[in-house]
Amino acid sequence: MSCASCAARVERALAKAPGVEKVNVNLATEKATVRFDPEKTGDEALQRAVERTGYGLVPWSETEKGGEERREEEVRGLKRRFILAAVLTAPMLIGMVLSFIPASEGSVLQSIVHFLHNPYLQLVLSFPVQFGMGWSFYVHAYRALRGGGANMDVLVVMGTTAAYGYSIWQMIAGGHHFYFEASATIITLILLGRYFEAKAKGRTSAAIQKLMSLNAKSARIERDGRELEVPVEEVRVGDVVVVRPGEKIPVDGTVLEGRSAVDESMLTGESLPVEKESGSPVTGATLNGNGALKFRADRVGTDTALAQIIQLVEDAQGSKAPIQKIADKVAAVFVPAVLAVAVITFFGWLIAGDGVKGLTSAVAVLVIACPCALGLATPTAIMVGTGRGAEAGILIKGGEHLENTHRVDAVVLDKTGTITHGKPVVTDLLAYGMSEAEALGLAASAEKGSEHPLGEAIVMRARETGGVADAESFEAEPGRGIRARVRDREVLLGTRALLELEGVSMEAEMLGTMTKLEAEGKTVMAMAVDGTPAALIAVADTVKETSAEAVKTLRSMAVGVVMMTGDNERTALAIGKKVGIEEVLAEVLPENKAAEVEKLKRSGKVVAMVGDGINDAPALATADVGMAIGTGTDVAIQAADITLMRGDLMAVPAAIRLSRATMRKIKQNLFWAFFYNTIGIPVAAFGLLNPVIAGGAMALSSVCVVLNSLSLRAVHLE
Repeated sequence: MSCASCAARVERALAKAPGVEKVNVNLATEKATVRFDPEKTGDEALQRAVERTGYGLVPWSETEKGGEERREEEVRGLKRRFILAAVLTAPMLIGMVLSFIPASEGSVLQSIVHFLHNPYLQLVLSFPVQFGMGWSFYVHAYRALRGGGANMDVLVVMGTTAAYGYSIWQMIAGGHHFYFEASATIITLILLGRYFEAKAKGRTSAAIQKLMSLNAKSARIERDGRELEVPVEEVRVGDVVVVRPGEKIPVDGTVLEGRSAVDESMLTGESLPVEKESGSPVTGATLNGNGALKFRADRVGTDTALAQIIQLVEDAQGSKAPIQKIADKVAAVFVPAVLAVAVITFFGWLIAGDGVKGLTSAVAVLVIACPCALGLATPTAIMVGTGRGAEAGILIKGGEHLENTHRVDAVVLDKTGTITHGKPVVTDLLAYGMSEAEALGLAASAEKGSEHPLGEAIVMRARETGGVADAESFEAEPGRGIRARVRDREVLLGTRALLELEGVSMEAEMLGTMTKLEAEGKTVMAMAVDGTPAALIAVADTVKETSAEAVKTLRSMAVGVVMMTGDNERTALAIGKKVGIEEVLAEVLPENKAAEVEKLKRSGKVVAMVGDGINDAPALATADVGMAIGTGTDVAIQAADITLMRGDLMAVPAAIRLSRATMRKIKQNLFWAFFYNTIGIPVAAFGLLNPVIAGGAMALSSVCVVLNSLSLRAVHLE
């Protein structure tokens, strides 16, 4: 397809096929996505619908095989055709340029000009350009007209053939106005524009190529007691995969043996390696560090996280933003309107007594008006924007979500796992009458038999410094704490109510410290050993290192921030204060989160909800933009409009910044495409534009739009 009207015509033809519910034809990717009822239509009917417009239909799966080679072959073909056309056109252009230099009668310069202006020489030079290098324009124009529409190729063919045919008529009639060099130069310049455009369009899908290249090519598996190296496509679910230090992890799975740090930056954008041990999940395409790992393959082929990400980015790049509807509506009527303007221009000048001027002006109108830039304005920006996002671990489901995000002026943040790590850790340990190490050892040994998250946090902290002994006896007091016997010592650990119940009284200083820690939003456990107060242990879900910075960045972007949590108000306010959030909604049940988001929307805000993508699903769906933060698992990808692969809140302002930058580029592209045609057509119609300059300007406009979109690759997202 060569312009916006091509894509619009194919889209209309597919939409008319029986059973078709939704169609999207993308000029930049040259792909059509069709949702249809298989009982009413099928591939053959869709094929026929497309063929009626003069195009062919190739199944998506086939385009992926050798798609890169096909694109490279297209670029090489355009380059060959341009070079041949340029070599043949150059003498005519040189003759035109030299004719503007004053030369005396009989001089060498004048002899050269006369030779290069010879109509027979120009006919010989221009014929291969017009009907050889330019033959594809005729083929595509014929197909378009046969399909009942007109496109850019129709405009080029009409313009150049009119100039060429008029020149031949002038030769026969003995006239002196020849436009062989104009028609040849227009074709040469358009071929140059198409060559640059094809090269640049290849770069817009660089993100997909980069993601595809991340895949491991082979895997080492244990099968029938032997270690085999097989292509990654042959790995089956349940296979035991062996990964040596420095190797790529081939598929998704769960670690069975070994310890290592894995570099997941290529998928999540997270620079720090992640520690892996037995039970840890591993993701295909990530890079193993200095330890050996043995893991069970859980997801292979198209089910892996990388395959899902590639599919998501491909779908997004092929989707349309609502703003593109403007360009589509214009494209539908644009070419017929231009043809009408060209006809009026020709007859207008003819009536005014200057048929030659009428012809050149009509040709200039046809050439300057080609709507290539209009058709490329939105899809190229979306392709580069979604690709740039994927490289930074921001997965955007489609063009409409990319567009909606730039309007966001309120962000609702879930607390647990979003602002905080989602896992309680020991934050404070104060010992009375014994060392902190001894107090921690007793508390961890007492809690070893507990399944409570707070107990697990104490055991985890103790394991970092040494081993944890077994308790000789253990008894849980629901809602209060635990009672245990450790190394012949009676240990009580829990609320102050538990200690009071057992007749242990704490001093005022200890009670004051406990109150102070609780005011900070921490859960404080008091410990007594052999009936004497021995320690205070504070446990809290800690705030992520970048949360406060992310909130500050959002505010600087004029985006309001709200925290929503099911936690008690005191803890929620303490966390809110720590990260700089003033508006805190506490004790909100999961089923009421969506209602709170709806309330914000009714107040006139464009709301983005940021959660973990699973238990926040209703709120994510209710928000104008749902963002799942953290894991990037298949569940999170399905739940949200945007998945932030990093467990880092800085990805939220980065997503908004990317959306704003992309929309800015789309608006710039559309403005220049509309402005260029709006100014260019009347200028050409009034005879103020040489057809050669019109051809150059038209080719340049498409290249400028693509290059402007490509500048999005430099947008700063960190």
